[in-house]
Amino acid sequence: MAAAQDPLLPARRLALGVPVLLLAGAYLSQYGFGLFPCEMCWWQRYAHFAAVPLAALAFVVPPPRLWLALAALAILASGLIGGFHAGVEYGWWEGLTTCSNPVGDGAGDPLRAIMDAPLIRCDEVQWSLMGISLAGFNFLISTAAGLAVLGLVAKGGRNG
Repeated sequence: MAAAQDPLLPARRLALGVPVLLLAGAYLSQYGFGLFPCEMCWWQRYAHFAAVPLAALAFVVPPPRLWLALAALAILASGLIGGFHAGVEYGWWEGLTTCSNPVGDGAGDPLRAIMDAPLIRCDEVQWSLMGISLAGFNFLISTAAGLAVLGLVAKGGRNG
C-alpha cells in the first residue's frame, strides 16, 4: 500500500517516534547533563525499550494493528509509571524505599565503580521546567501518545 494511502502511517510514526525520542532525551540528560536515572526512571525506559521493536514490527509484519496496539500499551505503561514516579517526587504518595546506584561502564575496579557512583533517590526531582519533573513530562507525553496511537489504530481500522 502506498504511504499516502496507508491509514495507519500516522500511528506507526507516532508509536515509533515517541519512545525513540524520549529515550534519546533520557540518554542525553544522563550522559550530557549528568542526570542519572533512579530505579523508577529505569522502569519508564524499559517500557519504551519494549515499545520500539513493537512499533518497528508494525512497519513490516502483519497485522500492523496488533503491533501498534502493543506498542501503544507499552508507551502507556511508561506514562503511568512516570505518573506514579512524579507523584512520589511531589510527595503525593510514598514510593520505593530503595535508591539506585548507577554503576559506570564496568571498566576497572567494579567495587570502586559502585562506591563512587552517585546515589539517586526516586523521591527527589533532579530537574524540572515550570514545576514539572522529567517523570511528569514522561507521564504527559507518553500517556497522550499512547492514547493517540490507540485512537489512530481504531480510526485506521475502520477506514482501512
